[in-house]
Amino acid sequence: EEPVLLAELKPGRPQRYDWKSSCETWSVAFSPDGAWFAWSQGHCVVKLIPWPLGEAELCKTSERKSRGGKAETRSRGAAKEKTLECGQIVWGLAFSAWPAAEDGDTDPACATGLPCLVLATGLNDGQIKVWEVQTGHLLFSLLGHQDVVRDLSFAPNGSPILVSASRDKTLRVWDLSRDGRQVQVLSGHVQWVYCCSISPDCSMLCSAAGEKSALLWSMRSYTLIRRLEGHQSSVVSCDFSPDSALLVTASYDACVIMWDPYTGEQLRTLRHVPLHSTLDSSSEIHTSSLRSVCFSPEGLYLATVADDRLLRIWALELRSPVAFAPMTNGLCCMYFPHGGFIATGTRDGHVQFWTAPRVLSSLKHLCRKALRTFLTTYQVLALPIPRKLKEFLTYRTF
Repeated sequence: EEPVLLAELKPGRPQRYDWKSSCETWSVAFSPDGAWFAWSQGHCVVKLIPWPLGEAELCKTSERKSRGGKAETRSRGAAKEKTLECGQIVWGLAFSAWPAAEDGDTDPACATGLPCLVLATGLNDGQIKVWEVQTGHLLFSLLGHQDVVRDLSFAPNGSPILVSASRDKTLRVWDLSRDGRQVQVLSGHVQWVYCCSISPDCSMLCSAAGEKSALLWSMRSYTLIRRLEGHQSSVVSCDFSPDSALLVTASYDACVIMWDPYTGEQLRTLRHVPLHSTLDSSSEIHTSSLRSVCFSPEGLYLATVADDRLLRIWALELRSPVAFAPMTNGLCCMYFPHGGFIATGTRDGHVQFWTAPRVLSSLKHLCRKALRTFLTTYQVLALPIPRKLKEFLTYRTF
């Protein structure tokens, strides 16, 4: 089943041909509960949209936009669409639920005592601005990076730890519970850092730079675990599976490599071969350079965006895509947290929403996912169980 375009969001202000404003959508993000969507729509602006509850509402939104031509303000209860004026080109976005302090020492934005949602924005001048989503108030401006903050990743367990990746060739770790204090600087890359991803179990951090290897770090000691070497060109994107058992990296060499992050083994390579039916005959193989890769919420699919103007969806057990969708100048992609569709950002500042395969996970996969959430590969291999079962649990077979 090919992805269907459900809706498209466009920048709400006139295009300005000033390099300082820029119009690219370098980053899109859903809040962990799926209630909010954020996109860096260009012109130093981030749009925060309270998200529809279901696919039917998303389709209605698409119809309204196609008829009216202008985006309407949507509301979800008291929540309304917000515009964050960041003052600089926005490159990275990341949401996190911030638990309110129990001793009453809580931020005014969270005075209700309920968890509040924060959005971190990585900017062109090296700043990171952290916003409270419900009010749109600026909570922190984090200073330390000397160049563009290209990507951001919050610890998925709800802790206030934020990791940032920058063109200054470093990653920095921040603790928002300590007024945004810088906890650690991670040095090891020799090129711009494009992407960072914290594993769902919060034990590991992967970073990708303009190098042929990705780096894997410990989130406990903030030390380098290993270099993942296997790509033939710059690695630009990375993502962990929902159970932390797999890691995927995407590169300008037109390949996605699936790794076991615990052992550093390459489990499989997915090659982006141009489709002659959709590409101009003059196009060359390098137009398949990858921009982004992400796992689906249940961990059985991958989505990739490449320079050959295609969104691809891959099933974990297959080496060829199971679905394609034509798109223009794609830069990033992200699954909706509850599955069912994918958001992609483009170089002209647009966001597109595509249907994605819905799958009912097998009992075998659910058991594997549950076990791998707390067992490393080495712990699985030490279990007194048959070899074939070990291979299944470590994703050597599907």
